[in-house]
Amino acid sequence: MLLSFAIRKCCAKHCVQLAKNLNVRGLATSSSQLFGRRTSQRFVNQTRGAKTNRKKTQNQEDDWKQRNKTALTYIAAAGVGMIGLTYASVPLYRLYCQATGLGGTAIAGHDGELVETMKPVKDRVIKVTFNADTHASLQWNFRPQQSEIYVVPGETALAFYKARNPTDKPVIGISTYSIVPFDAGQYFNKIQCFCFEEQRLNPYEEVDMPVFFYIDPEFDEDPRMAWVDSITLSYTFFEAKDGQKLPLPGYS
Repeated sequence: MLLSFAIRKCCAKHCVQLAKNLNVRGLATSSSQLFGRRTSQRFVNQTRGAKTNRKKTQNQEDDWKQRNKTALTYIAAAGVGMIGLTYASVPLYRLYCQATGLGGTAIAGHDGELVETMKPVKDRVIKVTFNADTHASLQWNFRPQQSEIYVVPGETALAFYKARNPTDKPVIGISTYSIVPFDAGQYFNKIQCFCFEEQRLNPYEEVDMPVFFYIDPEFDEDPRMAWVDSITLSYTFFEAKDGQKLPLPGYS
């Protein structure tokens, strides 16, 4: 009886201890499995995040490269456009000023029939004075052959300038012109002149350059011209060179 009780007691203790051991091992195994799953999931998430970041960085780099390429294309196009505009600015501005009379520039492209039929305003006499200048780069002697002439609106007039090349080399010159006062430019019409055209003078050559013009009869009808009785026509010669930028007619 005592032996049977002892055996049962011993077995009971052993079973309890065994259950405890199994419980601890089960918990350890569960914890290990849970930690392993969490670690594995964290590694997967970190790997995915790294790939996403690399992809974002690559996309940003590609985007910046494309933007830089586009910007460089625009800059290059603007540079080419500015170069073309530099070479075209003189003739384009000349045509614009001659068509509108702006910038103190005489109007060209007159109507031949108008010239033949216009009626002079005999009681409005205007003094036209002539001025000549040369740029420091041009070694020419350039001057008007007359200091002034008197005309009336609606009457044609002819004036001359003289240019001489005193050097022992051929020189090509080109001129710009302007009119003072500024507002009178729209009524000052040139039938023939030498402005904006290249003039080649051989060594020691001297030439006469004509200016054939008239003042539109409407000059007398413009209230802004009521007190204007004198107009100055000025020419400036420059040496013609590749890429030469001429000063365009300005406000006087």
